Amino acid sequence: MNLPDQPPATYLPTNPEPSRGALHTIIVNPTSGRGNGEKYYPLIEKRLSELGVHFEMIRTEGPEHAILLAEAASRSGSEVVVAVGGDGTANEVLNGLVLARQAGEGEAVLGLIPVGRGNDFAFGSGAAAGFEEACQALVTGWRKWIDVGCVRGGDYPEGRYFGNGVGIGFDAVVGFEALKLKRLHGFPSYIVAALKTIFLYYHAPLVRVEFDGYEKQLPALMVSVMNGKRMGGGFFMAPDGQPDDGLFDMCIVNQVSRPAIFKLIPRFMKGSQAGHPAVHMARADRVTVTALQGTLPAHADGETLCYAGQRLELSVMPRMLEVIVPL
Repeated sequence: MNLPDQPPATYLPTNPEPSRGALHTIIVNPTSGRGNGEKYYPLIEKRLSELGVHFEMIRTEGPEHAILLAEAASRSGSEVVVAVGGDGTANEVLNGLVLARQAGEGEAVLGLIPVGRGNDFAFGSGAAAGFEEACQALVTGWRKWIDVGCVRGGDYPEGRYFGNGVGIGFDAVVGFEALKLKRLHGFPSYIVAALKTIFLYYHAPLVRVEFDGYEKQLPALMVSVMNGKRMGGGFFMAPDGQPDDGLFDMCIVNQVSRPAIFKLIPRFMKGSQAGHPAVHMARADRVTVTALQGTLPAHADGETLCYAGQRLELSVMPRMLEVIVPL
C-alpha cells in the first residue's frame, strides 16, 4: 500500500531584504493557550519596540476574526502578518493571507509567535519555537516557501486552507475532547483526551480513500493527511513530512481493538507507527475521503471542519506562502 518515496523539494530560507523596517501586523488571539495570548501581548509589544520593529498590534474578538484581519492587513500593504496564538490562530491568519494572494491583492509573509497548546504548525513549518527566538526571527526576516493544503467538504463546501494537516476520525475526536478539558494545557490535555476517545469513538466508519489513482475501502479508525509532521502537540502522524515537497504525507489506520489502540499511542508519540499491520503510510497531492457507512468527524489545523461529514476533498497548493523562520 505504501507509495514509493519521492525526493523532497526542500527550499532553503531566503532573506531578500532586512525585515525590521517592514510593516508588521501582529494579530493576537487573547484567549489562545488558556489566556497565554493576552499574557504575552504587553511582552511582545515591549520586545518588538526594543528591537526596532515597525508594527501594529490587533486583538481578535471572536472566531474567524483573524481571517478578516489578516486578509485586510495583506490587502492594505502589510509585508509581514504575525499570528500570536496556537494552531487555530495560525490557521485563520494563513487563510486570510491566502485569500488575499488568490485575489492578487497582497503578498504578505506569515510570521508566528506560538503561544498555544499544540503549536504543531510552527513545529512542522520550521518556525521559531520560543518567544525570544520568534521575535528575533521577525527582525532578521529569513523566510521559506511552504505548501498550503485546501480541503473542501463538511462545513466548508467552498474550501478551507490549512498549513499543518487534516485529521479525520479518531484524532479529530481527540481534538474535540481536548477542548473540553479546562484544567489541562498542552500535550497532557491531548493524552487525556486520547484515552477518553478510545472509549467514546471505537466503531470506525467504513470509508473509501482515493489518492493518485489508488483506492482503498476500509473501516478507518483514522485518516491523517499531513503537510507538517505532528498533531496534538506530540503525535507524529507524519514523522517524515516536509511542508515544501508538493505532497501530503498520509497516515491511514484500520479499525483495531481497544487494547491495540493503547499500544499504538506510544508509537505515534515516537513516530514509529510505520510497519504496523494496521497502519498504511502514503504520499499524494490529492486525496478524497468518502464515508460509505457512518460519518466523518474532521478538523483542519485543530479547527473543526465537521462533526459528521460525508466527503472531503484535499489538494496541495505548492509553494503558496512564505513563513518567517530562524536562520
